[in-house]
Formats: sequence, structure tokens, C-alpha cells
Amino acid sequence: MSSDDASTLRKAIENSQIVPFFQPLVELRTGRLRGFEVLARWQHPLRGLVLPDDFIPLAEATGLNGLLTSNLLRSVFAEAKGIPEHLTLSVNVSLTQLTDRTLPKNICLTARAAGFSLNRLILEITESALVDNTEYIYFIANELKEQGCRLALDDFGTGYSSLRHLQALPFDELKIDASFVRSMTHTKESRKIAAAIIGLGNSLDLVTVAEGIEDQTHADMLLWLGCELGQGWLYGKPIPSEELPELLAAKIFPLSVDPASKYPDASPLRLEALPTQRLAQLHAIYDGVPVGLCFLDRNLRYVSVNKRLAVINNTPVALHLGRSVAEVSPHLFPQFEPYLRSALCGDATIGIEVSGPNHKQPDQLMTFLISFQPARDEVDEVIGVSVSVVDITPRKQAEEALAESEDHYRQTVELNPQIPWTAAPDGMILDVSRRAEILTGLTREQTLGQGWLQVLHPEDVPQVVVVWEHALRTGDSLDTQYRIRRHDGVWRWMRARASPRRGADGEIIRWYGTLEDIDDHKKALEALRSSEARLQAVFAAVPVGIVIADAPNGRIIMSNPRAENILGRPMAPQSTIQEYTQAKGYRTDGSLIQAHEYPLVRAILQGETTNAEELLYQRGDGSHAWINLSAAPIRAADDQIVGGVVAIQDIDKEKREMQRLRGLISANEISKSPNLTDHEK
Repeated sequence: MSSDDASTLRKAIENSQIVPFFQPLVELRTGRLRGFEVLARWQHPLRGLVLPDDFIPLAEATGLNGLLTSNLLRSVFAEAKGIPEHLTLSVNVSLTQLTDRTLPKNICLTARAAGFSLNRLILEITESALVDNTEYIYFIANELKEQGCRLALDDFGTGYSSLRHLQALPFDELKIDASFVRSMTHTKESRKIAAAIIGLGNSLDLVTVAEGIEDQTHADMLLWLGCELGQGWLYGKPIPSEELPELLAAKIFPLSVDPASKYPDASPLRLEALPTQRLAQLHAIYDGVPVGLCFLDRNLRYVSVNKRLAVINNTPVALHLGRSVAEVSPHLFPQFEPYLRSALCGDATIGIEVSGPNHKQPDQLMTFLISFQPARDEVDEVIGVSVSVVDITPRKQAEEALAESEDHYRQTVELNPQIPWTAAPDGMILDVSRRAEILTGLTREQTLGQGWLQVLHPEDVPQVVVVWEHALRTGDSLDTQYRIRRHDGVWRWMRARASPRRGADGEIIRWYGTLEDIDDHKKALEALRSSEARLQAVFAAVPVGIVIADAPNGRIIMSNPRAENILGRPMAPQSTIQEYTQAKGYRTDGSLIQAHEYPLVRAILQGETTNAEELLYQRGDGSHAWINLSAAPIRAADDQIVGGVVAIQDIDKEKREMQRLRGLISANEISKSPNLTDHEK
């Protein structure tokens, strides 16, 4: 490095050839502009525009970095007069400046002279700058904070700083290095590192900023992980100050999540909250719901378990974690294994009926309805299995008492596994599960295209064709029922459901659907959702109605379609449980139940966990139906009640049949009594 180089750079600084360029910082969730990162550019008279990598090292080596930053800040503060006051400006600070005790004073004087509020200034410190001279850095960083500046840790993950520095220094933002962001879509390790950085930032209450966002897929994935701000070529390259008015006037930035994106449901359970708050809400619901839930990794080891499943397995939660299903439930694992392996291959199985030991009454068995759903990560790779377990022992016992025989009972409640299929945008079947061949007797090749129509009942073909063509034309989801001929010639009622998958341009690129045997069991289960929303999918899969309400106002947070079906009332998101408890309900003894006596109200107001309570409920259409209600409070980490959940079962058919049988028995006994006259009889 020659003295001529240093002299040339000094002249460039003094002649204001080093100018600020501005790159947009955008809020991922809304697409709103939040500020700019200021990047230095050398407008060289001979070489044209020179990037910082070519002159910043020279400035630091020759001691010109302080002069360069001072001049650059004066220019930035001057240009800031044309930038709305709610937008921030981020400026990089070098290692040499962090050891300069006069830095805070110089920044303050420069801002005061330009009338610039330091509350708008964010100083970015690279991670590698924290290795040495920590005593000076701590002093200067805290003094900058006292003046109103905010601090960001830049290029996190690429340097050598320890978490001690992150804890000790008063940082406000954590920036993910662009190298991780650009490789997220094709490198699993980069995705996991980015997710870890975002999780760390959220846990420390730091704003997370991602650099290097080049396309919508990057933005959607980062938002799904909980990142707040982003910058990169997707939102705009660095521009000179003279182009700022045009950019500010346009206010056009890509929105996340894009309607045609791969991640249309980036906000789990539709709860409007920060990622850490959503996690707390999900955890409270996860532990409070009266359904056994767990998540297994690819080695079928327990990663998380809720309290209800721990009770079902008669094993504490802590003794599940890290252990395999085979270790915790060795006698039941052979029954589960095929469905677990199928889920790891991406194939969901819904509503498998399993009998297990009753730990409280060893001479009896308990019956459970179990669903296995593949859990996928940000790029649709299967990372584990979500399992839901519903105790249906009381319902099973009631059905057995009413059934004419065990064989008849099995035929009415057996749930067959669903058959997945895919279709092209024009409706031609492209692929179907091998189980379809077992069901219909048609080979896979005979089923593809429009071959599947040949096993439909002739009376059902016109209606099915009309519904399918409507879905293909409008892009609406498909949901229809029809009869098919099994391989043995028997006609079975089936339910077909499908939804389109769209590309970046919004056009349909594939249809994905399932075929379910509903001949013996009409209770269709809603298809489970993919990604960091696994709990939402479990709620949709359970064969009972579930309603979750907030405390203490009783506002309904969410419900599944089964609840609306049983109650005969729509569950509007902003409605309250008061609207549903005003309907007349009667106990088994005929007495009218008051609004405050409903199990869900007691769970929210009194923290009471209720067993199944039978109730004759007035449905939305004015009819009455017998239902079973089981409720439990939802508690936060501090044991405060944050809501309540109620499980609703439709027992109307069984209840009325039992009443009819009792009436027949009573009438028969009266007719056979020898002590009654004919008139008395």
C-alpha cells in the first residue's frame, strides 16, 4: 500500500466523493418500509463506482476511517431531512471506531448540527469486531445507547463472538448473515442455523433482520421462522440519495406471505402475536387440551408430549423425552409401527382404533382413536410424526351396549385409512396410492387419467363430473361423496377431497387429494395441515368437537368443524361462549342447566376439570340432541388460567336408542305382571 493510495483516498473523502447509498429495510409480514441501511460508495472519477470492499480496508489501515465515517454521517444526516421521521437509518461501525472513546461525542455533535434525532440511528457492529478490546467496546456501546442510538449485531453466525458478548452489550437487533439466507432453500444446515439465530433473537427480545433476501421463497421461509425485517435485492438494491424520492413515493414492496406462496399459513392458529407469544399460547393449549398429543422425530423418539398423553401412557412426561415409542409402549408398538413408518414416508393415517390396558382397572381395556400425521419443515421435508390420541372408551362402551352383535359393531365404527392421489391442472389423475388397487381391483395404470370413473356407480357419475369440473374451473377445493364398486362387487360410499397447489404466478400446478371410506363411518376428519402448525392439524383430525375459549371474557379462539356440526351453530371467531350457553340445555334428570353451570364456563371461571357430562342441548335449528361435554382449563406457565377447552361428543343416537329400549323393557314387564288386571295393564 503506497502513500499515493492513502493520499488519493484522503482527497476523495475531503472532496465528498465517498457518498451514501440507501438499501431498503422492509417488514416481512406487511411489506412496509421500516428504514434503510446506509452503504458507502466511492464515486471515482476514473474507475466509476467503487464498492466498500475496495477502499474500507485502506481507510482502516491508514487511519482515515474516522474521517470517512464523520463525512459520511454528515451526508446521511443531511439527506435524512427528505426521509420520513418514522424510518430508521443503519450505519456500519468498524472495529477501529469502537476503540475510539470520542466516537459517541462526535456522532452526537454531528447529529445535533444537522437536526437529526439519534433515536432514528442504528449502529451496526460486526460480530468479528467483538473479539478484542471488549472493555472499550462495552463503554462506548453503553454511551451510544444513552444518547438514544440503537445497536445491531451484524453478520451474526460468521464471526467468533461468544453469547457472553450478546448478553453483555445492549443490542437491539440481530442480523442474519446473507450467506445463510441465500443457501436456505437448498441447504438444510443453513435453514437450521437461520432458525436458531431467529429463535435466539426472539428469546432475547431482539429484532431479527435477514440480509441477502433475493426472492419471495426466502422471504416466506424467514417469516415462517419468525424473522421480522429483511433486506436484499427482492426489495431493492442500494440506491443514491437522488433516487430516494421516487422510491419513497412508490411504496411498493413484495408482501409476505404471497398468496401463491408455499407457506400460506405462516401464522399458526391465526393468533395475532409475536413468535414467542404464539409459542406460549400453543404450549398452553397443547397441555390443556383433553386429547393426548405428541411429536416424534425421525427415529420415533419423543420430542414433546402433553400431560394428557402422559396420563394415558401412565408414564411421566420427563420419562418420555428422548425415549422411543418401542421403549415407552413395547406391547403397543407393533400395532403403531406400520402407521408411523407410513407417516415418515409422508402418508397420513387418520382414526386408527387401538385397545390398551386400563391402568386404573387392570381387568378392563381402554379404547383409543389414534391419528398419525407427517410433520414437515420449511421446504416440505418430513422431519417427524405428529400423533393424536383420543380416549373413546365411554363411547365404545355405549355403542357395544346398543349393537346387535360384535361383528355389526365393527362394521359401523371401523375407520379405513385414506387413499392419497394427485391430479394435473386439467383433472387427469397422475398418481394414486397402491391401496386403491386393493380396494377397487383396478391396477394403478387402469386408474390413471380418467380410468377411475369406471368404478363409480352409474347414478353418481354425472354429479361427480359436474363438481370436479367446477373445482377445476374455479380453483375451489373439492369435497364430494359417491359410491364405488369394490373388487368383490360390493358398492361402498366414499368421500373425495382435494385442494389445488399454485405456483408463483398463481396458476394451479397440481391437485392433491384423498379418498376416504365413509360407508361405515360418516364422520369425516378434516385434513391435517403441514409445518411449524402441527397442533392445528391435530385439532382438525380428532373425531370429537373441540372449542377453545379465552379467559376471562370467554371469546372463542378456535374450534373444529365437528363442534359446529354437533352444536348446529357456526363458531364465529369473535363470538363468545355466552352465545352458546344461552341455548336451553337439560340434565339427565330433566332440570334446566344455567349458563354458569356449563363445563367450559366452570373450567374458565373456576379452573375446574370436568369428566364427561351428558346434556340435552338445543341446537341452532331449534332441535334438541344429547351430547357429552368434557372441559378443562388452560393454564399459562405461572398457573394462571388463560382459557378453557371443551370436548363435545354426539351421543344423541345412542342415548335415544337406550331410552327406547328401556321403554320397551318397562312395557314388557308391565304386560307380564300377574297382579294387574287387564284394565290396569
